[in-house]
Amino acid sequence: MKNIIVTGTSRGIGYELALQFANAGHQVLALSRKTPRILIEHENITCLSVDLATEDDLDKVTNFISTSWKKVDAIVHNAGSLVCKPFETLTQTDFENVYKVNVFAVANLTRICLPFFQKGTHVVTISSMGGIQGSLKFAGLAAYSSSKGAVITLSELLAEEYKEKGFSFNVLALGSVQTEMLQEAFPGYQAPISAAEMANYIYDFTLTGNKYFNGKVIQVSSTNP
Repeated sequence: MKNIIVTGTSRGIGYELALQFANAGHQVLALSRKTPRILIEHENITCLSVDLATEDDLDKVTNFISTSWKKVDAIVHNAGSLVCKPFETLTQTDFENVYKVNVFAVANLTRICLPFFQKGTHVVTISSMGGIQGSLKFAGLAAYSSSKGAVITLSELLAEEYKEKGFSFNVLALGSVQTEMLQEAFPGYQAPISAAEMANYIYDFTLTGNKYFNGKVIQVSSTNP
């Protein structure tokens, strides 16, 4: 059984994913600002209330791993922040808030966990089709989509930098999934895939994808948006 960190577990894909790993017997560290009771009560889940946008808050993660787990087998960077508004109304603060969660938190959490990685550790970053070069773009998502492009390049770089240690870094660029975040960006739109269904895919990829991929971006999308 593996020790797996999942971020953004208060709702949607992250919530479903934490439960799937835990129900399969894996040990899960669930990171989010708010924590559903069912996760708190699960014997295989440790919940930490963490604001990923605040670097100092990640000290809680370091303390837990160093005293309890000692090793990390996988991370799923699932947490995301979205601002949907016309570009001319976006402020630097809007961009900073999105990038703190979607980019800086991914870098910071990965960095503090590096001492606990071992050969075979798999880091999976959840990006978006909006961050893929040449893909269909949607107005209002300048901060969000550009941040999702940034973590793609970050993961590619980390895969190269740590390949000799046997650590793998891959990205899943998701299309539309029926989540609260999707409704914020596209009110009334009905996605063809539920959060639980996408969590199934991410679950399998986290456990086995590093056997086949490293430094790759997998496009997981059947529709636009």
